[in-house]
Amino acid sequence: MKILRTGALLILLSVLLVVVGGALGGPNGLKIALAFAVLMNGISYFFSDKIALASSGAQPVTREQLPRLYAVMERLAAKANLPVPKLYVIPEPAPNAFATGRNPQHASVAVTQGLLELMNDDELEGVIAHELSHVRNYDILVTSIAATMAGAITYLASMARWGMLLGGYGRDRDDDRGGGGIAAILMIILAPFAALMLQLFLSRTREYSADQTGAQMVGQPYGLISALQKLGAYNQRIPTTSLSPSISALCIVKPLFGGGTFSSLFSTHPPLEDRIAALREMTITPRR
Repeated sequence: MKILRTGALLILLSVLLVVVGGALGGPNGLKIALAFAVLMNGISYFFSDKIALASSGAQPVTREQLPRLYAVMERLAAKANLPVPKLYVIPEPAPNAFATGRNPQHASVAVTQGLLELMNDDELEGVIAHELSHVRNYDILVTSIAATMAGAITYLASMARWGMLLGGYGRDRDDDRGGGGIAAILMIILAPFAALMLQLFLSRTREYSADQTGAQMVGQPYGLISALQKLGAYNQRIPTTSLSPSISALCIVKPLFGGGTFSSLFSTHPPLEDRIAALREMTITPRR
């Protein structure tokens, strides 16, 4: 089922990209967009983890260097019946963490130095359980594909917008009289917005799911609740220097996220207070 959902997402975003290409460039644009979609999907599947880790400056660490982190990861991976992911540390004072990779057998988990210094053992366990939940649910692949394809759609629309401004649009006037020009303008405006909304929906629903699955993996939600409270407070005060906007959707909390209704509406993460409230609901539901 998880693989089917991943495939459905890949197809949906690929179709959206091809439709954008067809609307903007006719048959030739459709062919170019189809080839671009295949290329982007291949890059997402095989190289998204390497891109995310390299762009964040993450460094691999051994058990000897960080026995505490390895002990938590190995214990939880065994409980979840998962291979132990490769572990990385990001030399970054702002506390955060993310998981990446195309499947549980090729997964990596990166944490910032600030997170290791800030979290106590229960909180670190909650954070790692959250990231392992992303691995088990194949969220790491889904989020990477969504981010890559949404970026491709936005880039294509941006190129078309500049082409129209410079007068080199590439569609003949018959198409314009038949409504093709209007359709293309609408596609330039609406396609990036549709891709963004799909990415936001996927990211938000997967954060709630990973929170709940992580708490169940540990056996209680208190460590993760405390971790989210600390992460929210510190990430409002400490600007990130290593994590780029392109991988912010992968992080357990959004780096440099702001308050306000508009910011929350277009954030890749649900409001922290809502996530914490959902976890608190688990404390009043007896475990069976």
